[in-house]
Amino acid sequence: MPEINVGKFADFEDPGRKVVDCNGTEVGVFRMGSDVFAYHNICPHLDGPACQGKILPLATEDVAPDQTSAGRVYSKSQVNVICPWHGFEFDIRTGRHPTDPEVRLRPVPVRIEGGNIVITLPR
Repeated sequence: MPEINVGKFADFEDPGRKVVDCNGTEVGVFRMGSDVFAYHNICPHLDGPACQGKILPLATEDVAPDQTSAGRVYSKSQVNVICPWHGFEFDIRTGRHPTDPEVRLRPVPVRIEGGNIVITLPR
């Protein structure tokens, strides 16, 4: 399986991302703290470029005791990438959609080696 060095870990923002084209296969590589994650840049909804969307914390609705909206609450731990085509969101750490765990981005093996981020593409 081909291994590709996508850059120095220290050069990635936190959180940050780089989308690389590896012989026609686009891969989104994300840094979250000391961890890295990689996914095929294909949204399972309609094949949009999911990894190229905005990176934002998960937003949920805070419901008051009287069942009215108390406003939005932003997660301190879950950060999503949002597909720019139709707004599908995916947890960067798991690749899963926040409400339907069966909908997810396709992972690509990734590791940090010698200060560099290396992905392994299937043949």
